[in-house]
Amino acid sequence: MKPPTTGDDYLETIVLGGGCFWCVEGAIKGLKGVAEVIPGYSGGHLENPTYEQVCGKRTGHAEVVKVTFDPSIISSVTLLEVFFTCHDPTQLNRQGNDIGPHYRSVIFYSSERQREDSESVIEEMGSLFDNEIVTEVSPLENFYVAEIYHHDYFKNNPSNPYCMMVVAPKIAKTRAKHAHLYE
Repeated sequence: MKPPTTGDDYLETIVLGGGCFWCVEGAIKGLKGVAEVIPGYSGGHLENPTYEQVCGKRTGHAEVVKVTFDPSIISSVTLLEVFFTCHDPTQLNRQGNDIGPHYRSVIFYSSERQREDSESVIEEMGSLFDNEIVTEVSPLENFYVAEIYHHDYFKNNPSNPYCMMVVAPKIAKTRAKHAHLYE
């Protein structure tokens, strides 16, 4: 899908972090209305961080994906519902065995409506989880594109043991639950 260049159509951007960005990228790609999903880093203080620096847990950044989408096709609420399916938003600074603040559950919003939608979805989905949702909701202040080898990582490395054991099941669960939303 190419970004519209004329008319009343417009695209929005939201940045989502739910543990390893390979999982979130794989779950969001292919959704109808999603134009682009780019893995990267956000929420920290270091400019242009590397993967190694982010994994060193001293940059303040989370592994995230920047999602560009057409809200006339997929709403931010629906996008967030998919996001909350592909990770456990009740785990603070971790996803399973991936531990650290760079694996935190986070939504970096780019508009007041996205903030409101995020808070509303968290409230509505709270009853679906045994523990409290700890997802951070913050304004988007920075985003740095991850190294190219992280882009489409799951698609390009399906036989990687981590992808087979961690990423594939999360993507399969998400796509099964929301099958009608995928192209």
